[in-house]
Amino acid sequence: MTTHSLDPRDGAADDDGHPPRTGTLWSCIAHIITAVVGAGVLSLAWSVAQLGWIAGPISLLGFAVITYVSAVLLADCYRCPDPVMGTRNYSYSDAVGAFLGRDRSILIFIAFRIQTKNVYAIRKSNCYHERGHEALCHFESRTYMLFFGGIQIIMSFIPDYHNMTWVSVMAAIMSFTYSFIGSGLGFAKILENRRVKGGITGAPAATIQEKLWNTFEALGDIAFAYTYARVLLEIQDTLKSPPSENKTMKKASMVSILMVTFLYFGCGCFGYAAFGNGTPGNLLTGFGFFEPYWLVDLANTCIVLHLIGGYQVYSQPIFARSERWIVEKFPSSPFVNGIHTVKVPFLPVLQLNLMKIILRTAYVLFTTVIALLFPYFNSILGVLGSLNFWPMAIYFPVEMYIVQKKISPWTRTWVVLQSFSFVCFTITVLCFLGSFQGLIRSKFR
Repeated sequence: MTTHSLDPRDGAADDDGHPPRTGTLWSCIAHIITAVVGAGVLSLAWSVAQLGWIAGPISLLGFAVITYVSAVLLADCYRCPDPVMGTRNYSYSDAVGAFLGRDRSILIFIAFRIQTKNVYAIRKSNCYHERGHEALCHFESRTYMLFFGGIQIIMSFIPDYHNMTWVSVMAAIMSFTYSFIGSGLGFAKILENRRVKGGITGAPAATIQEKLWNTFEALGDIAFAYTYARVLLEIQDTLKSPPSENKTMKKASMVSILMVTFLYFGCGCFGYAAFGNGTPGNLLTGFGFFEPYWLVDLANTCIVLHLIGGYQVYSQPIFARSERWIVEKFPSSPFVNGIHTVKVPFLPVLQLNLMKIILRTAYVLFTTVIALLFPYFNSILGVLGSLNFWPMAIYFPVEMYIVQKKISPWTRTWVVLQSFSFVCFTITVLCFLGSFQGLIRSKFR
């Protein structure tokens, strides 16, 4: 967490000397929804199509339960050793270091993929409306990705989580808007078809092996769609107390996951029911829906606005951790610690740090390049989901919880937690294999 400076004129402070935290249950829910709902929701109809009408909904519900259990375990690790009165862990890596030792503390790097395909999709939607659904509407999408990257450079000047509640609230509203539009369009398509498409076993494949790969890739997409463990503790660090931060986080996680699961069932199941075996990999940019084009445009616009905030939710912890490391290494450097005041007409006085500007700009440029190099939507989601799911959402929370609660090996609780971790590890391996295979097929298709 970026170091805060307490105004000496203000006598109030939290127990760690930082300015009083002001986060509430509702700001926490907004942060969580912004972190969870995003690019992943667009692939859920395809995922349900690969799994079928039994395994698809069960998988959506199962990953929701797993995500909540993980959130409960991790919420108790915000403070150490006591979950209510102990020393605060400002980030995920801080918690790993505090509970498991610095030799096992890792700097987790997540490149949140820039989904500017939705800006590109707006232009294609208008083209199909004007020229017909069979028209060849192909445009260069790199310009839109670069434009999105430029916006993120500006947004990266937001100091930290404590100053971006308004961003998360805006992004959460956008996520509900485009999710309801996607579900509504799917429901309208069902009425138009006058039947529910799809089958119990899902979309067929040419071979059993290909069916298995598609199934594993679909599970990876769902895993990616739910996970937010990487930023949970950073969000929890914004909460005021009383009540205790872990109590508020557990309640916020319950409410958020219920809301997200409702949205996911709507997009995933209505999408599959509307298109059956022909469900596109991306419900909006894959153009299962063409009309009303203005509603498709609105949904894609909402997705872009949501992802502007979502990018920041995942990037701010990386900024904070990197900047704190640099400050610790170079405590006397004017370049690292110097603050420059800039006055811009019609705007509040800006206080800028050159190190932060260069570091954050470089990060945004790097992730933009990654987005340009890997345009394979579903496979990328599956690979990212599988790589992050077990270590971030399961293994470390389980291990830290065992240490904090002093759970002895081979007791009933220890066996249950380790079994839970092993089952999730197995799922992760299968998801990775399927998603990596899908990425290879997309690369050479």
